[in-house]
Amino acid sequence: MPKKVRAIPKGFRTVTPYLVIRNCAEAVKFYQKAFDAKKREVMKGPDGKGVMHAEIEIGNSVLMMCDEMPIMQGWVSPQQLNGTTVCLSLYVEDADQLYKKAVKAGCTVTMPLADQFWGDRCGRVRDPYGHEWFIATHIADFTPKQISKAAAAFLAGLPAGKSR
Repeated sequence: MPKKVRAIPKGFRTVTPYLVIRNCAEAVKFYQKAFDAKKREVMKGPDGKGVMHAEIEIGNSVLMMCDEMPIMQGWVSPQQLNGTTVCLSLYVEDADQLYKKAVKAGCTVTMPLADQFWGDRCGRVRDPYGHEWFIATHIADFTPKQISKAAAAFLAGLPAGKSR
């Protein structure tokens, strides 16, 4: 009798981000340096050029990625969009250490690392491929009421019409 195939492959979670990147092979190396990623696989395209599919592990999570592919309509990198529509949240034991490491590796600071009103020590960086990353360590548990009150105070302190 054949062995039952797992509906969710071993090592994966229910949701797995899939990034479209300009120069994916270079990005895999960058994520190893900046975020301590482990390379799982890199599949070249049929012509041997470009990356058709790659997988890395960061902590206990898998991240899939590929090069931009014009044939796959809509699969474009953040550079093509002149921005991104997502931000990846990366929880780690020591946000300060990884944040500094990511910036040293070449990420650009988009939100300085600080203790946030929702209970995380958190900052945001943009990698050289245009993807945004929250790097955080959870430092305090607050009730929804406490967070709502702190959020209102935070937003009241911003200039009119301005957001983060």
